[in-house]
Amino acid sequence: MPVLPSRLLRGLVLLLALTLAACGERKLEETETLPVEQLYAEAKSSLDNGNYERAIRYNKRLVARFPFGEYAEQAQLDLAYAQYKRAEYDDATSTVNRFVRTYPAHPKIDYAYYLRGLVNFDRNRSYIDRLLPEYAGNRDTSAARTSFNDFAELLRRYPDSAHAPDARQRMVFLRNDLASFELTVARYNQRRGACVGAINRAKYILENYQQAAQVPDALALMVECYETLEQPELAADTRRVLEANAPDHPLLTGVGGEGKRRWWSRLWPF
Repeated sequence: MPVLPSRLLRGLVLLLALTLAACGERKLEETETLPVEQLYAEAKSSLDNGNYERAIRYNKRLVARFPFGEYAEQAQLDLAYAQYKRAEYDDATSTVNRFVRTYPAHPKIDYAYYLRGLVNFDRNRSYIDRLLPEYAGNRDTSAARTSFNDFAELLRRYPDSAHAPDARQRMVFLRNDLASFELTVARYNQRRGACVGAINRAKYILENYQQAAQVPDALALMVECYETLEQPELAADTRRVLEANAPDHPLLTGVGGEGKRRWWSRLWPF
């Protein structure tokens, strides 16, 4: 195999290095030299095609080079959306918050509030606790609560927003999801014999998620726990509330002690 002379070899290495440097320079030059209209067009095209990484890069350069004007304002919203789609939730939240502070009267400010709710809606969406309820207490529900509050703020500020219907539906889902989490932990406490803790979790559902589908089950759990704690008056009072709100609940219609005391096992197999 022939061996290249050292001078020729050094020349080839230098040529390769210059070529790579030129490629890198051209790549950088594109975001540094394009006028704002073309830079925004490239960013928008990348966003529409699902190339969120490229959209982020171009929108960031647009905002840095042209920090004022209509293109910069829209680029910040597009940047936040691209970051959201790439699951860069902290960055997306920061971008939205900066937009809200900078442009509180922007025509699309309602979308910014909606997008912030979406970011937190998708953040930390782990459902391992549904499969392993013994670990339910370790689930972080802060993002779900924050998302609920984000959507609530959108509806309070902009009830006629085009995004309001979807926000309402997501709030219903979040309300039921958070109530379900509380009920899962309450049942776990009940099985461990921690009836006081179970009752407190059930009461939290009644106080904070009054419209949730889990309210009847929370009442039924309280009836059982009060009976276990030998507090018949509280059990009877809670049973009457359950009868008034859910007369067909399995706890009320079950036959025999097993039917009454294990109604939830048919709903939750663990």
